[in-house]
Amino acid sequence: MSAASPTGAFLAFCRQWAPAVEQALRDLLPPVTAAPCRLHEAMHYALFPGGKRLRPMLVLLGCQAAGGDPTRALRAAAALECLHTYSLVHDDLPCMDDDDLRRGRATCHKVYGEALALLAGDALLTLALEGAASAGSGAVVELARAAGSLGMVGGQVEDLAVEGDPRQHSLERVQWIHDHKTGALITASVLVGAHAAGAGALPAAVDAPLRAYGEQLGRAFQIADDCLDLTGTAQELGKNPLADVALGKLTWPAMVGLERSLAAARDLAESARAHAARATAAVAAWRPEAVPALDATRALLQDVASYAVDRRS
Repeated sequence: MSAASPTGAFLAFCRQWAPAVEQALRDLLPPVTAAPCRLHEAMHYALFPGGKRLRPMLVLLGCQAAGGDPTRALRAAAALECLHTYSLVHDDLPCMDDDDLRRGRATCHKVYGEALALLAGDALLTLALEGAASAGSGAVVELARAAGSLGMVGGQVEDLAVEGDPRQHSLERVQWIHDHKTGALITASVLVGAHAAGAGALPAAVDAPLRAYGEQLGRAFQIADDCLDLTGTAQELGKNPLADVALGKLTWPAMVGLERSLAAARDLAESARAHAARATAAVAAWRPEAVPALDATRALLQDVASYAVDRRS
């Protein structure tokens, strides 16, 4: 367990907002009855039922952390889940990680074929940009940068490049891959939500600690994910365990072992908790009217960091 074990506040927040997030996703997606029906059916299959919905919840928390009403961020939250799901659909393809299980059932390409799965991912990606526009142009820029060659896609390229080649493995490289493949989108989730608060451009004093929070959270989350690949079951994970080992992936446990990896994740979670405190203090100075809600928001952000390393899926 981490030094500050989860209070359950974040999980309660997720339960509270889950129905609204699911509805926002259904509102953003074209119906399965719209042509081309098979494409839209594949998009719905990939999204429902969903996984943890961590990224949309971080959008809502980012909005709340910037002094906004999370209801303003629901469409943007749906956008982040669309983009995340597109990345999973593409990661599972035979030309990538070649997985046949995702979220406890057959992957999209196993059901709809490789070509349609590829196009469903493309459609989810572009739909995500449409949804992010509801939070303003700054949110679209943030999301596009996080998703592209300087972010998630670049991380995936490097992940594939070093797969099965121990000569290219180092802690510096695995951290770079984690920061881009996973961390960039987690950080963008928080910042897209902050833009959705509708308070204008984010001051540097607010942007910096929120960004640092997302970066540390993303690192902690991915290290914990690497560890879960070794310790979790298919039922817990919703996907095949030991997949990273089978593919010779560059991971923290592969470099330093399970225990040192878990310790690193806990240290990063503590760092994220500290940045959450700095971020909400900066928001208090920027938007004094938001002060009454900021203590609870800070606690939620900190609880996410604990959840990231203590979860079982």
